[in-house]
Amino acid sequence: MPSILVINPNSNERVTENLRESLEIFQGRANIECCTLSSGPFGIESDDDIRAVVPLIIDRIAADHESDAFVIACYSDPGLVQCREQFDSPIFGMQESAIRAAARDDRPFGVLALSDESIARHLPYVDSLGYAEQLVAELPLGISVDQSANDPGTLSKVVDCGRRLIDDFGAQAIVLGCAGMAALREPAEQALAVPVIEPAQAAVRIAIEAAG
Repeated sequence: MPSILVINPNSNERVTENLRESLEIFQGRANIECCTLSSGPFGIESDDDIRAVVPLIIDRIAADHESDAFVIACYSDPGLVQCREQFDSPIFGMQESAIRAAARDDRPFGVLALSDESIARHLPYVDSLGYAEQLVAELPLGISVDQSANDPGTLSKVVDCGRRLIDDFGAQAIVLGCAGMAALREPAEQALAVPVIEPAQAAVRIAIEAAG
């Protein structure tokens, strides 16, 4: 089985635990290790945070001589371009992978982001990937990374905003725009009755195919 290293670039171990729980669906298909970058910020919520973690991600991948592929588990895909330029191993970003999965078969989709600042970063990236026309809207939940992983009230916000994306904007799939929400995919999908894309799952699925 291929070995996949999933890197949580922030230092919030709860986010990593949520990723581990989310990625249990791949048991038997790959050996998946989720790691936390203890030197990273507690939450990646600004351009400064993104710049700070890029060298940390590069160093972590450079130190790994066992994994067949890597996933950068932050929705802004920090360091993805630089890592692909520097390393030969397959490397995947959460946002790129999730957008491609959500937009499959020309499906209109919406994204749930942490904040307006997050959305300002995400939209140009979606455009660069060629999916701006299929993105019906991206809505802010008004929460931090830590709240996304630890606040019991986050699920109700996800469902409420997800319902808006479906009813008001015509979304036929919803993307969870933060690794901290990894454990919410299944209950959110049950409540919303449309596919809910958990970006780390989307990235690992592609990584398994690439490394296999």
